[in-house]
Amino acid sequence: MIEPALAIRGLVKRFDRPAVDGLDLTVRKGELYTLLGPNGAGKTTTLRMVAGLLDPDGGTIAVDGVDVARDPIAAKRIVAWLPDEPLLYDRLTPVEYLQFIAGLWSVPPDVATQRARDLLGVLGLWDHRDQRCEGFSRGMRQKTVLAGALLRDPLLMILDEPLTGLDAAAARLVKDLLHARVADGATVILTTHILDVAERLADRIGIIRAGRLVAEGTLAELRGQAGQHHSTLEELFLELVRAPVEAPAA
Repeated sequence: MIEPALAIRGLVKRFDRPAVDGLDLTVRKGELYTLLGPNGAGKTTTLRMVAGLLDPDGGTIAVDGVDVARDPIAAKRIVAWLPDEPLLYDRLTPVEYLQFIAGLWSVPPDVATQRARDLLGVLGLWDHRDQRCEGFSRGMRQKTVLAGALLRDPLLMILDEPLTGLDAAAARLVKDLLHARVADGATVILTTHILDVAERLADRIGIIRAGRLVAEGTLAELRGQAGQHHSTLEELFLELVRAPVEAPAA
């Protein structure tokens, strides 16, 4: 049996209330999976736990068969996490940032140099390669962080609102890069509030509400589950997030 890229079972995280509440989720290898939900649904909290940035209060997370709690270092080597707010060292240039990432994740220098050159070129950052990141726009910062994630050649990429702050051309470029990663056998999980993006990009879609998965499947499967065979994803989403959420089984 092939291990899934991500297997979440009974995941729980509480703050002043349950943010993730007994979540079960499986993402297959080699797919682009989009996780949707209203604000406060638990999407980012879930993904931060997958990336090892938050400790769960219950449940398990396995990435390519590696238990995130038992072997966090091995899990982090598999996963690249891109938050919705790009985090950079402002005093570094893009070239220096990519050198730092390569050293952190033990990418061989010759491989790192070629990948950095290719990525900076593809992402339109080559002419800015020796400029400090402190003067970059949000879109340029987003592309620099994406280059850092791709440099590592991760098996699983997790992106939280990756198209925020990008113009149409840059957004198209990022979408093409993500599709290329999936075509090469990697797995991509992303969140977005732009439902048209999810409808066009995703192999499968999961909809989360109140920390629980309320629907999952291809767009056609979601339509069938809702009995609305001609609905848009937006119409299905609004219907599903309005529906009552059942308590998890004891």
